[in-house]
Amino acid sequence: MRRITYTLCTSLLLVSALPASAQRAPEVQRLEQGNRITENVPEIPAELIERLDRYQNTRGASFAGWTKDGCVLISTRFAETAQAHRVCQPMGMREQLTFYPEPISGLTPSPAAAWRQGFVFAKDKGGDEFSQLYWFDESTRSITLLTDGKRTQNDGAAISRDGGLMAYTSTARNGTDRDVWVRDTRAGTARPLVTAGGSWSAMDFSPDGKRLLVMKYVSANESYPGVVDLATGKLELFPVDGGKAAFAGFKFAPDGKSVYFISDEPFDGKPSEFQTLRFHAPDTGKFEQLSGAIPWGAEGLEIAEDGKHLAFVTNEDGISKLHVLSLPGHRPVKLPELPVGVIGGLGFSADGKRLALSLNTATSPSDVHVIDLASRQRTQWTRSEVGGLDASKFVAPTLVRFPTFDQVDGKPRTIPAFYYRPAKLPANGKLPVVINIHGGPESQALPTFTPSFQFMANELGVAVLVPNVRGSSGYGKTYLTLDNAEKREDSVKDIGALLDWVAAQPELDASRVGVAGGSYGGYMVLASLMHYGDRIRAGVDTVGISHFGTFLNNTESYRRDLRRAEYGDERVPEMKAVFDRISPLNNAGKITSPLFVAQGRNDPRVPYTEAEQIVKAVRGNGQPVWFLMYADEGHGFKKKTNSDYFGAAAIRFWQEYLLK
Repeated sequence: MRRITYTLCTSLLLVSALPASAQRAPEVQRLEQGNRITENVPEIPAELIERLDRYQNTRGASFAGWTKDGCVLISTRFAETAQAHRVCQPMGMREQLTFYPEPISGLTPSPAAAWRQGFVFAKDKGGDEFSQLYWFDESTRSITLLTDGKRTQNDGAAISRDGGLMAYTSTARNGTDRDVWVRDTRAGTARPLVTAGGSWSAMDFSPDGKRLLVMKYVSANESYPGVVDLATGKLELFPVDGGKAAFAGFKFAPDGKSVYFISDEPFDGKPSEFQTLRFHAPDTGKFEQLSGAIPWGAEGLEIAEDGKHLAFVTNEDGISKLHVLSLPGHRPVKLPELPVGVIGGLGFSADGKRLALSLNTATSPSDVHVIDLASRQRTQWTRSEVGGLDASKFVAPTLVRFPTFDQVDGKPRTIPAFYYRPAKLPANGKLPVVINIHGGPESQALPTFTPSFQFMANELGVAVLVPNVRGSSGYGKTYLTLDNAEKREDSVKDIGALLDWVAAQPELDASRVGVAGGSYGGYMVLASLMHYGDRIRAGVDTVGISHFGTFLNNTESYRRDLRRAEYGDERVPEMKAVFDRISPLNNAGKITSPLFVAQGRNDPRVPYTEAEQIVKAVRGNGQPVWFLMYADEGHGFKKKTNSDYFGAAAIRFWQEYLLK
């Protein structure tokens, strides 16, 4: 452990031996302990750690797929990181299959008809996201590296029905473009298949293994579907009605000729605000919109291996609704009622008779449930721990909508937010507030189980507001584009409108409001402090953007054009001027509230320099700034010990600057 004390003089960090006249800023207490560096973060009281311990020891289980013999693969954590496990009966033992200090992701099991059984998974080093793909062999329990093992990104595996081919996305060709590669699993050789430039993904093999559906992603509003002949390598892009649209799930129908997909392209000449499930048979020209009667977006398309059923989910104001259709007639299948929550992974068993899914609710972590399609019975297969806490006391949020600055059809536009309200009011009848802003920026805050929200509501008596400001997904493509490029600060104005709403609520204390967020949400924290510092007590910025220009220059090359499509192109003088005007780094003098900045050193998305430069700039303004950086993390904290410490430090920060 090494402790260093220094002060800030203009823009340089100097040791504390400077003369007293030069030491104009507060001392910086820097502590280096193993993989963790902190600055000005005080010691966390043992009492707080003990109170937090049960909340931080909650865990969930996420469905990843079925094995041929009827077990389910799940991802869950029993030690430091999430690993692969299998469960072979309801509430059965969780058998751990992988044992790594780094978390694994992207579990993809082989189809039931494959020549070998097992699963593919991805793993990086210290959160750098240069993930490699591995094969776990079910019969031998051996693990084999499938990709080059170098500083390349590999993910998104898809396996052919007979298991002979595996398609995946890789930057191995030039480090920038995300190409589609195909691996011959018997020969152990791989070759690039789609090298057209940009960001491509493998979606689905045809039943005969001769063609591959692929997708080029440009932005949340623009994707291009296509099909590749595996023998010739010929890529044929499908025409997109309207010229530009968003696409999601894309799979071959059981006949191998037709396709199912999810898109918001116009249908029958009429614009489509939401992504809907569609069916297209090129041979006959038949084109159907299967979820058009539902006024919300579709997601999560899965088709049973026996070809008899299709499942998808609709996102209805943040709540998931499950749908199953019989094939080929597209008749709805009656299902048992599910608890109100958010559905994660979906997958049919090898025989097609059961459907498994992950279900997360605001008051319970993710668990795996299995539906028997014939009997319409739902069975819970895992029961995850809640740290010994009384789950009946967890706070379920209510959905509120608050008016913002602009109008729609002559009426104020409203912004949705989830409101976690503590059960008891304090003696003065006023609850302090933390506004938590999601990242993306095209993500959507959902009413899922969040231990830190429960701790703040139940233990600290803090109300938590989780808004979906303009630019969030889930509310149609118009809403999604309201913050693009030069309109970036309009989403910040939504936070100003939320502060107005807080001030109008009799049970909320408008004089004690904090704001927190990660990634793009971290930018929103800094921008909110910049514009509304007189109404915000303090902010916690996790892996956040502090200047869009430096962010775009330093983010990994394979991400740069994707982010330019959303934020704007810093090479265009007009856009550069916007970035210079709105970026918190250039307005650090306006940030007058205490700030806590947390970062992973290996972050490929928002480089650690974004954190370092805003810390230096705000601290140079004489403001209290806490700083935390992990040497073995990337875009967020995935190791339990690291996450636990950050969570405790954030609570300590709120105690110091929000609750006093």
